[in-house]
Amino acid sequence: MNELLHEPKTEPKPNTERHASGKRLLRFLNDWGIVLAILALIVFFAVTAPSFLQGANLINILRSISIVTIIAIGLTVSLTVNGFDLSVGSTATFASSLVVSFFVWYSLPLGLSIGLAILIALSVALVNVLLIVKFKIPDLFATLATMFIFEGVAMTYTGGGSISAGMPRLDGTPTVGMIPEAFLKISQAPWIILIMLAVVAVTHLFLNHTRHGRFLYIIGGNPEAAHLTGIPVHRYRALAYAIAGLLAAVGGILLASQVGSSQINAGSGYLMPAVAAAFIGSSFAGQGKPNALGTLVGACLVGILENGLVMLSVPYYSLNIIKGLVLALALATTYYRFRKK
Repeated sequence: MNELLHEPKTEPKPNTERHASGKRLLRFLNDWGIVLAILALIVFFAVTAPSFLQGANLINILRSISIVTIIAIGLTVSLTVNGFDLSVGSTATFASSLVVSFFVWYSLPLGLSIGLAILIALSVALVNVLLIVKFKIPDLFATLATMFIFEGVAMTYTGGGSISAGMPRLDGTPTVGMIPEAFLKISQAPWIILIMLAVVAVTHLFLNHTRHGRFLYIIGGNPEAAHLTGIPVHRYRALAYAIAGLLAAVGGILLASQVGSSQINAGSGYLMPAVAAAFIGSSFAGQGKPNALGTLVGACLVGILENGLVMLSVPYYSLNIIKGLVLALALATTYYRFRKK
């Protein structure tokens, strides 16, 4: 009887311990894989390109990712409501064309030009809200339509050409307006980096430490349950797309400042890096959801990769292949993790 009452405890099986250790390792890699990848890239490029770790190059990387990060943060906010804004690149192009035209064609002052450009560019977000919230068109299709519409609007507005100081209008009318020096300086270090960090910090606080940010996440998780709890779902979805449009417009204005002119479809090249940064960042620190800090880290990964490959003399026309592979890998790991849950 005593032997039955005091049975020896069975030791855990080695296979069970190995399985648990394997799960902990996979969880760690899912949570911190981005940081590990960044560290691995830094070590690799530091060895293969000795000038990679120079202070000037590191500042150049931060400056190069600033516009992508700002646009990606707006895209991240749209993702919080389980949306997806494909029109951010066209919004950036539209804002870039507007602000330069206000300087060169109409000789408007700095503050008025930037304010008007942002206000008019928000019409893209207004159309998105109309199509998605009012007409119930799926986000992907609606923003794909607005992407083409406002890409065409921007090209029509500029006559299919670029706008720069001293360049006459399409009808031959001379222009006398100049791009202010103060405007050109905002895209230089450290100002553009500080703007990027401010956008990331404000968005992080908004999403994680305010009632409105929590509502956005709740809507993204289950819109029907959010509606039943009294959250105005349509209003917050409209807010998410308005923020996405606002930050895309800011990114377009910074792009115009960086280039010093308005170029055809200048913002379209920022869509894929912004998407990559937003999706890569969703797995940062195990959050498993769109977040501002993760998007910044994702943009750093893309920026470091691109900068290092350029320093290794990889042809520019091959960079999109590698960035596309990084995006595919990020999407694969993200959706695989969600399905496992």
